[in-house]
Amino acid sequence: MENKQQNNPLHGITLQKMLEQLVDFYGFDTLGELIKIKCFTENPSIKSSLTFLRKTDWARTKVENLYIKTLPKFPK
Repeated sequence: MENKQQNNPLHGITLQKMLEQLVDFYGFDTLGELIKIKCFTENPSIKSSLTFLRKTDWARTKVENLYIKTLPKFPK
């Protein structure tokens, strides 16, 4: 059987881990400029952002796409 997740860069990465890495790398200020959503610009926190992203597919997709684009830049 073929493993379809083998080449998926998001496989095994939780939304929380993804968001924490993006915030550590960019900070909420820059993240709010890159992805224009209120949870990154007005009283941002990991908890409130996760709540919003779990309910809003389009916003989660933007975060996932930024994560994939930024993945090579993360420190190893």
